[in-house]
Amino acid sequence: MWVLIGIPIVVIGFALRFNPLLVVTIAGISTGVAGGMHTVDIISAFGKAFTDNRYMGLIWLTLPVIALLERSGLKEQARNLISRIHAATTGRVLMLYFLLRQITAALGLNSLGGHAQMVRPLIAPMAEAAATSRYGDLPSEVRQKIRANAAATDNVAVFFGEDIFIAVQSILLIKGFLDQSGIIVQPLDLSVWAIPTAIAALIVHFIRLWLLDRSLAKRFDEQIYTNRSAK
Repeated sequence: MWVLIGIPIVVIGFALRFNPLLVVTIAGISTGVAGGMHTVDIISAFGKAFTDNRYMGLIWLTLPVIALLERSGLKEQARNLISRIHAATTGRVLMLYFLLRQITAALGLNSLGGHAQMVRPLIAPMAEAAATSRYGDLPSEVRQKIRANAAATDNVAVFFGEDIFIAVQSILLIKGFLDQSGIIVQPLDLSVWAIPTAIAALIVHFIRLWLLDRSLAKRFDEQIYTNRSAK
């Protein structure tokens, strides 16, 4: 049971708000010592974990890039673009993004979207601008609702679209689980049968976005009618 000593070290260290890197390092060393590993083996394990997950550091490179783009007016340009398109609504903007996101995910291009690099700097401001151009200034709760729907659009599209791509991790995970259960299925068959699910997700989410447009229109039309009646 001593090999589990790393768990209470992590819990106590985080609870006391110590340096996370220091806490995790001490927990790893303690676990290795408790497991009877030599010093060289412990250091080798740290090195292997770092090299195996070095691509995770690329995520942090997108943050300063997005910050520079936002500082240079990326959100404002996105809003100006949508405000010039009179047929654009919040739901239609998100529908178009859903379709593009699902198609690219089905082709294995998951990195072309995402919350940090696409939804926050582009899609959410464009969806808000579509509502603002129709109804004027939006209350805070409406803006938060639109942003939540923009994030949900990205999540649902990539979740149900990526399974169509044969080499995605989820397909390999499903195949491995079925193989352990004695069910032999080819990855191509799993990808093909993911297509109806993706189409169903598209239809359901399009209906949700259509209902979002209706709810916004109903809310602000009633507000305009009330203001006119008061005058």
